[in-house]
Amino acid sequence: MADLALIFVGSVLVNNFVLARFLGICPFLGVSKEIETALGMGMATTFVLVLSGAATWLVQNYILAPFGLPFLQNVAFILIIASLVQLVEMFLQKTSPGLYRALGIFLPLITTNCAILGLAILVVQKDYTLIQTIVFALGAGAGFTLALTMMAGIREQLQFADVPKPLQGAGIALITAGLMSMAFMGFSGMIAM
Repeated sequence: MADLALIFVGSVLVNNFVLARFLGICPFLGVSKEIETALGMGMATTFVLVLSGAATWLVQNYILAPFGLPFLQNVAFILIIASLVQLVEMFLQKTSPGLYRALGIFLPLITTNCAILGLAILVVQKDYTLIQTIVFALGAGAGFTLALTMMAGIREQLQFADVPKPLQGAGIALITAGLMSMAFMGFSGMIAM
């Protein structure tokens, strides 16, 4: 039980996918303009992380590894992720049309979000069990959502700040992301992962 807590806290704070591993930067910078949209994107990504983590673990351990097909790992993982994103997209379109419209082009981009594929590959490298994989995926999603909503909150406040003209937009967003990353480095001594 303690190792599951360490995996979760480590993936949220210490090895945050966005701020420490630099995975998922595209939606981090693209969807972090409003807190509501960022929160929706974070939850959708978390959902896909958990589903794809479990699905890729099952495929890896019950199909690829037993049949000696590790060379198909990336292709299989990408196909699984693309299928799951399509299911999430259809689900959001039916249940939450407002969030579906707010996410716009970024929802299909979850398919190419390197955080999702990164999770699947890291799970194989770390040789996690299915339960550890799900906890790791939940932590990664929570960390992604945390970073995304923090950035959205900061960017909403920056709209009212006197930012120099050359730094407005992407410039100040990248500086803010760098400062957030350095702040999260403070957690690195907490847990060795």
